[in-house]
Amino acid sequence: MFADFLRRLTAPGSSRLPDPDARLALAALLVRIARSDGDYASEEADRIDRIIRVRYDLSPFEATALRRDAEVLEHEAPDTVRFTRAIKDAVPYEDRESVVEALWAVVLADGVRDHEEDAQLRLVANLLGVSDRDSNLARQRVEKKSE
Repeated sequence: MFADFLRRLTAPGSSRLPDPDARLALAALLVRIARSDGDYASEEADRIDRIIRVRYDLSPFEATALRRDAEVLEHEAPDTVRFTRAIKDAVPYEDRESVVEALWAVVLADGVRDHEEDAQLRLVANLLGVSDRDSNLARQRVEKKSE
């Protein structure tokens, strides 16, 4: 189902992703982070729905449908290194920085800062070209919002 999309995403010299492709790729990255600890909690799926609903101005039905497509894509996607490199090459820095903030929101959605999720997020932020400092600031913003 997503083979053509993945080929386009990981092809050498890929340019900016069209909006629907970028939505799907970034939603799949949120799913990948949520699944990284082996416990894809309903709170995490709900948080992903909320993030993509607000970010892309979608209805609840559309957000859930996008997340479900992203779950399939995440399962079929190549290793995290190639996947994030493709996103990095196609998405501007400021958008990648806001993605890292969304990733932190997913990691912290279940109230547990799990070691596996934390390590995966640090790797993903680095692979997306977002500095440790900016990633930490993003985490702090998310923690402040949830207080």
